Parts: sequence; structure tokens; C-alpha cells
Amino acid sequence: MPPVFGHGRLRLYLLKLLAESPRHGYEVIRLLEERFHGLYAPSAGTVYPRLAKLAAEGLVTQSEEGGRKVYALTPRGRRELADRGEELTQLEREIRDSLAALAADIREDVSGSARDLRQEVKEAAAAARAGSTATAAGRAAWAAEARRAKEESRRARREAREAREEGEAARHRVEEAARRIHDRVQSRADAGDWPGAVREGLDGLSHEIGGFSRFIPTPPWPGWAGEPEQPVEDPARELERLLDRFRDDVRDAARDHGVTQDDLREARRHLSAAAAHLVSLLRTSRG
Repeated sequence: MPPVFGHGRLRLYLLKLLAESPRHGYEVIRLLEERFHGLYAPSAGTVYPRLAKLAAEGLVTQSEEGGRKVYALTPRGRRELADRGEELTQLEREIRDSLAALAADIREDVSGSARDLRQEVKEAAAAARAGSTATAAGRAAWAAEARRAKEESRRARREAREAREEGEAARHRVEEAARRIHDRVQSRADAGDWPGAVREGLDGLSHEIGGFSRFIPTPPWPGWAGEPEQPVEDPARELERLLDRFRDDVRDAARDHGVTQDDLREARRHLSAAAAHLVSLLRTSRG
């Protein structure tokens, strides 16, 4: 499926969702997935930075509710949404057309598989009629093959159903884990404990999603990332030092191993998410 939102389109759609009702970020992510029938599920690194930017521009407000940030549209945001009404109508039309085209592709794939199966059955029946004068042993062999094919078809359908169920269960587990991690990190950040918020997030990833770690290679932690035994005298200066070490490590890795277009795209995604979280954390710590 091609990208659902072109440049600036996700921003417009977020304004539409918040115009319907104030929502917290996790609810926005779930609602987008529901609107697209599970065919598009944006990551937190896609949605939260854009919500933060909308708040910085005065288009939405942020408030605390049950330990979560709730975003609501401001009068200025409603004016922008009204000014872009034609663009929003076109965007919703394009989304419906894209979903309809994808659904048609899926139906065509299913229909093609059904046609192939019917053709195989016809050929098998024709072969059976042509061989009606064969020996009893030949007829028995054909019957056994037909039973085997039928059983294989049943097994394939069962495995496909189990795979879908397992995928759905895994998705729910990951979503719940992400929500728990977000709540714990937000609680630390609200209390002004930004180092604790970072540690809480890393610990949450280790414990909540530890079941997936066997599929993901874990790189060694750099020595400078360790927590000092005593509080530092100048936290701001220490943060600058950590950012310098981070930049040096990444730059050395890029120089030694090279950077592809895919590497750059993925790095930009991680950097933007990390920057958004850290900036939000530092702002929150100042209350």
C-alpha cells in the first residue's frame, strides 16, 4: 500500500480527529488504525512529535487527565481546519479510494485462488472419468490422493486462521506493553525526574517486551551511558557532554560502515522520536 499521508496530510487529519473530541495520544493511534481497518497503524514516533508540534503552534492544547496528556483543538486550530475544508474532503476521498483499491486487490487474490482450486478439481474429476476403466488399485490410489488433497486444504485453512489469531494477539500484547511503558515514563517526567524517566522507559522495554528480544539483536551499551555513582554538580553541562558522546559514536559508526538511504531514513525516524521525547521530558520537568 502506498504512503497513506503525503506531506502535511497527517497533520490535517490529526486536527480532524481532535475536532471530533479531545483525545490522548494512544487513543489517536488506536483510532487511526480503526479508521483504516487495520491496514495502517502509525507508530508513537509518528504521532506524538506531530501532536507536540501542533501544541507548540497553538493549534491544540495539552492537559493532564488520569496521568496522560489529553490534546484538544483550540479556536485557532478550528480556524485552520475550516480554512482547509476542501483539502480535507479531498484527503478523505483519496483515503476511501485507496482502501477500496486494496480491498479489491485482496478480493481478486482470493477469487484467483478459488478459480485455481476449482480448475484442479475439474481436472481431477476428468482424470477420474477417463480412468474409470482402470483397475481397482488405480481407483483406490486416486481416492487416497483426493482425500490427501482435501486434508491438505483443511490444514492450510486452519494454519492461516491460527496465524491470524496469533498475529492479532501479539499486536494487542505489544500495544498494552507500550501503553504501560508510556504511563510509567510520563509519571516520572511529571515529577521532574527526567533521568528516572529515561531509565523507566529502557527498563520497561526490557521487561514488557522482553519476549520479543530473541528476535532482535541487542547491541552493547556504550560506557558513557552508565549512571554516575554520585549526582553531578551541573546536570545541564553533563547533558551536553552526553549529547557530544552520542554524536561522536554515531558519526564514527557512519564513517566506518557507511550510510545507505534506508539507514538514513530509519536514523531520521529514531532521532526525531528521541528528540521529541527528550524535549517534552525537559519541558515537563520545568512544570
